[in-house]
Amino acid sequence: MSDAPHPLAGQPAPPDVLIDVEALQEAYHSRRPDSSSAEQQVSFGTSGHRGSALDGSFNEWHVLAITQAICDHRKARGIAGPLFLGADTHALSAPAVSSALEVLAANGVDVMLAPAGQYTPTPAVSLAILEHNAGRDGSALADGVVVTPSHNPPRDGGFKYNPPHGGPADSDITSAIQAAANAYLKHELAGVQRMDAERALAAPTTHEHDFCAQYVAALAQVIDFDAIRGSGIRLGVDPLGGAGVAYWRAIAERYRLPLTVVSDLVDPSFAFMTLDWDGKIRMDPSSPNAMRRLTALRDRFDIAFACDPDHDRHGIVTPSSGLMPPNHYLSVAADYLFSHRPGWGADAALGKTVVTTALLDRVAARRGRRLFDAPVGFKWFAPGLVDGSLGLGCEESAGASFLRRDGRVWTTDKDGIAAALLAAEITARTGRDPGDGYRALTAELGAPHADRVEGAATREQKRRLAALTAADVKATSLAGEPITAVLTAAPGNGAAIGGVKVVTASGWFAARPSGTEDIYKVYAESFRDAVHLQTLLAEARGLVDEALNRV
Repeated sequence: MSDAPHPLAGQPAPPDVLIDVEALQEAYHSRRPDSSSAEQQVSFGTSGHRGSALDGSFNEWHVLAITQAICDHRKARGIAGPLFLGADTHALSAPAVSSALEVLAANGVDVMLAPAGQYTPTPAVSLAILEHNAGRDGSALADGVVVTPSHNPPRDGGFKYNPPHGGPADSDITSAIQAAANAYLKHELAGVQRMDAERALAAPTTHEHDFCAQYVAALAQVIDFDAIRGSGIRLGVDPLGGAGVAYWRAIAERYRLPLTVVSDLVDPSFAFMTLDWDGKIRMDPSSPNAMRRLTALRDRFDIAFACDPDHDRHGIVTPSSGLMPPNHYLSVAADYLFSHRPGWGADAALGKTVVTTALLDRVAARRGRRLFDAPVGFKWFAPGLVDGSLGLGCEESAGASFLRRDGRVWTTDKDGIAAALLAAEITARTGRDPGDGYRALTAELGAPHADRVEGAATREQKRRLAALTAADVKATSLAGEPITAVLTAAPGNGAAIGGVKVVTASGWFAARPSGTEDIYKVYAESFRDAVHLQTLLAEARGLVDEALNRV
């Protein structure tokens, strides 16, 4: 079922896989998408619209159409505050920001941009929205756009809308924006307001905003820097050429941390990366193949970490464990947070997605916390983080955000920076790194064996997989145990999970299509042993193969 690992996985990227940045950006401007092609239409997945200019799926017309649709949405919802516009270091991000600004300025939207030459992590945009909206209501509310395809390959671009709650927009909003944008594409941008780039940048509605200073100054309300500084632990970070490069130096200077930035290189071809499992460059901080540069330095630091290009994901490297699987670190982080944040409300729940480790269920029970089990997508956590009913929201793909130490909202989008720095706080305050913490935790609660496999899938195959129902699961047992539940909706809120999850007393598997790439994902976890895990995966293969190949 899974594609075999590429023979060069984990090796330095050879020249023949590097993108031609100039050709990619030229295609962004010159290629017009075919509005009758589903592959070239605007399509919002779990984190906005993504695609490549070379495929006709992320081009200037897409950005112009989406931005006008967002302007229409703002007008319809009475959102008249500023729009915070951020971008990462992908090659298509800068031209997309310019295109978006042309439309926003023509529509009279007040836009807040980072100073020239600076990039903007996703969590900094979320924080800026929330800080502006604190104490405000009505038409004065702000929202935002983040131009990023997250950890996707260098050839990709991405465009994500964050409404006034600061997190990813829900499906009602994105569906409407998607439909409106595709209508603009179909009518060759008729109705899209636009002015030239120079005028847009000089417009009285375009303003400079220091996202970095705002974010770094407020970070002490989330992380115990006194404990980190006092411990004397050595810290290392690899920004992976992403939007947080300047942020790490600012954090180290402001909080006087022994933090080494192992590379501050920004290269839109990401030529410094090692290849991921499929032979592609993918800046995924949870991938052992992509993280070879930092894991090779594990013995230089007491704790080290990395983030993806928009810094909404984290990767944690410890001397005791090397690169920690996200589920391992998130379990340690959750257990720590719910025992070291006395300022949080007693009713603040632990939020996770249905494909994230069941060890978190046990952590929630251990700490006497309600569990909120949601579908994949960080948008499900935004309301609870805003009102403090969720202390932590996390995803197995290494995304998380949590409350400030006093229980107030921090960010409602994933924050890789805060999650990474929390690993340093855990090490400083407990006297052991998160790898050792995980071993202690599982000695008490049980050690899960987990894996996630991926493979290529067409849009039609992804649709079939997302449409699976409980009736498609004919078996009554899984890996030798009775099936206790077949889920197509999340227990936390009853929303569809876009796939299926099959559960037994000591294990589970889930299958779903990716919302951001043309791949599918199968997750499995066993609380018995590695052999049981492989049995779970083998039985999952049959179900997924049948769904993908069904006529």
